[in-house]
Amino acid sequence: MLLLTIESSCDETSAAVVRDGRQVLSNIVASQIETHARFGGVVPELASRCHTESMVLVINQALAEAGVDINQIEGIGVTRGPGLIGALLVGLSAAKAIAYAKNIPLVGLHHMEGHILAAQLETNIDYPFLALAVSGGHTHLYRVDGIGCYSILAQTRDDAAGEAFDKVAKLLGLGYPGGVQIDRMAAQGNPQAIEFPRPMKHKGLDFSFSGIKTAVRNYLVGHQDDPDFNMDDVAASFQEAVVEVLCYKTMKAADEQSLDRIVVCGGVACNSGLRRRMQALADKKGKHVVFPSPALCADNAAMLAVAADHYLTLKSERSLSMNAVAGWGLDVAGRELSG
Repeated sequence: MLLLTIESSCDETSAAVVRDGRQVLSNIVASQIETHARFGGVVPELASRCHTESMVLVINQALAEAGVDINQIEGIGVTRGPGLIGALLVGLSAAKAIAYAKNIPLVGLHHMEGHILAAQLETNIDYPFLALAVSGGHTHLYRVDGIGCYSILAQTRDDAAGEAFDKVAKLLGLGYPGGVQIDRMAAQGNPQAIEFPRPMKHKGLDFSFSGIKTAVRNYLVGHQDDPDFNMDDVAASFQEAVVEVLCYKTMKAADEQSLDRIVVCGGVACNSGLRRRMQALADKKGKHVVFPSPALCADNAAMLAVAADHYLTLKSERSLSMNAVAGWGLDVAGRELSG
């Protein structure tokens, strides 16, 4: 099946053309970073306007790069949720319009399902596996028994890991998005210089990152006049604390679920410290860990194709009356689409 997929859950407008849920013919992403950088974060209304301005251009570019005509498209997959409701509605409206005009099937997909299955575009991963989905809005551990079969094992009780990175970057006076800049600074710093807390490390599988953020703020207040103050050390020590918790709990969950395959996905999966630590632990414990390539870790439309092809093959397309959903559990979405 030749699919057009559309993603607009936050601040990236993306469209892709993918054949048979695996062969990526194009994957176009229009970033809004410059628009939101001066505000230190995503402004929902501005994001929606940017999606409206970019959507048709991005879709046309995806078709052109793939060398296909819109009349050759056999199905459409689009992010239905979760995300910013206005942003989601732009992508969903475009997908509905094309599906209606061309009389082709449409399926609305869960954003994190796309992230979890993105690695399948590059590597064939057998089920079941453990997924650590870690981004600006999510930090979840899932048991994945197949497409549509997801069990939530853990989630963050406050800030997502990516959100903590962005907030700490703002405390350090860095630009938006902050995760990339902290990663770059951490490479120059000493990760053992400051002992930031590891909240809830030994308390179940759930995560908490608000306390680390507060600890960084308190440290800055008390030490910025210190002649030995080093921002690189702050960044490195903060990143070390977050990465340690993510890796420890992921391995603990994998052991509890007797799973030897792990997928780490979402925007924070680009972090070099997380990749190094997780790979080292996996090698030590005899587990196989997979990271999508950086382009597939960030929000993009191609990642939706694996699930879209699966559901559309099962005739799980949805009515044109379906609406966007700002909050939507992945386990619930999987049952809805598979049933």
